[in-house]
Amino acid sequence: MSRMGMQRYWAGILAVGVLGAGLAGATASASAQTAEQAPPPAASTYKPNFPGDPARSDSEAQALGYMRVVLRAQREYKKRHDKYAPSLQALAGTGSFTKRMAATTDRGDYKASFRVHEDGFIFTMTPNHMDSEHRSFYAEEDGVIHADDQKAADMSSPKIR
Repeated sequence: MSRMGMQRYWAGILAVGVLGAGLAGATASASAQTAEQAPPPAASTYKPNFPGDPARSDSEAQALGYMRVVLRAQREYKKRHDKYAPSLQALAGTGSFTKRMAATTDRGDYKASFRVHEDGFIFTMTPNHMDSEHRSFYAEEDGVIHADDQKAADMSSPKIR
């Protein structure tokens, strides 16, 4: 190969290298800009545990599960004693409601509240932080659960299934 041919050969190699480096830098820059502009990943969506599950999050599902256990135990207690249990501790050992479940009112993202009145009881589950995935819940002796994502749930709050 002549000296002129060798110069062209190396010039071509150099040109390809420079173009490749420039292209790699542009691609990295574009990737960085795209990553900055990309929206944050979507929050994981709740998958219902059973058909008709009214929960909007795992926390709600746990709170509603706890409420259902308490409400079933109260129905059973009422059949046995002709009155409702005066406290969660008195309810322990009825149905699937255990002493351990009665021991604390802190239930993960929720706090349970139980109080009796003349012929019944009021049972609530209040989230530590209320939002669309952490609603407050309310139930009385009729066993109907009410939910609200704006305020503490009460009898006037919408019923859930």
